[in-house]
Amino acid sequence: MPTSHEHAIGALAKPVLEVSNLEAAYGRIQVLHGINIKVGEGQLISLVGANGAGKTTLLKAISGLIEVTGGTITLFGDAITTAPPDRRVRAGISLVPEGRQVFAPLSVEDNLRLGAYTRRDNEREIDLERMYELFPILKQRRRLAAGMLSGGQQQMLAIARALMARPKVLLLDEPSMGLAPRLVQEIFEVISNCKSKGIPILLVEQNALAALSIADYAYVLETGKVTVEGTGPELMRDDKVQQAYLGM
Repeated sequence: MPTSHEHAIGALAKPVLEVSNLEAAYGRIQVLHGINIKVGEGQLISLVGANGAGKTTLLKAISGLIEVTGGTITLFGDAITTAPPDRRVRAGISLVPEGRQVFAPLSVEDNLRLGAYTRRDNEREIDLERMYELFPILKQRRRLAAGMLSGGQQQMLAIARALMARPKVLLLDEPSMGLAPRLVQEIFEVISNCKSKGIPILLVEQNALAALSIADYAYVLETGKVTVEGTGPELMRDDKVQQAYLGM
């Protein structure tokens, strides 16, 4: 029997990233308990949940920043569960970390170039211009130290830096955190733009309403377990999700 997510992915969208029965711990404290999620071709998948639910830990596990204690992670069917982080970047996984984490003393342009450090092709300059088209404010400030940018501009830089790697899957960790409502809208427009270009996205976001409104499929995490899953519209109609995360 196909799962509801397989129905949502449809026959044409092959799974790009699959996490199966994933477990992870910090020391003796287990944080993830048998997580199962999929990201299909061209899909935007949202993860919602309260602070401490394990959302950031899951992204770190997928990126190789923490070791997993059980389960598997596959990218296009190839196991990457024990691969080092740099190999995962080369394979096509790009993480935009929580808190942006730009290289503050370096210029905007140098930050962008560092996003392409694993690439050996001749199209990095072309992609740099593409980023400037996508984010005109970054072109205006390309010589400025990244630490001088506003929070919203730093978030745009962090996303652009990740896109410079030409990711096959883009992981976004709390991209709207700490931003004014107008800037949140801008960031979500950027995310929708990335989705429209066919980039598979796994989005962790505290703003559940915004995350579900653009999601093809979504998972709710509570204490390291998936408790509810479904399409974005299905979860927005779910009574439990409305009460816990949408303030309804």
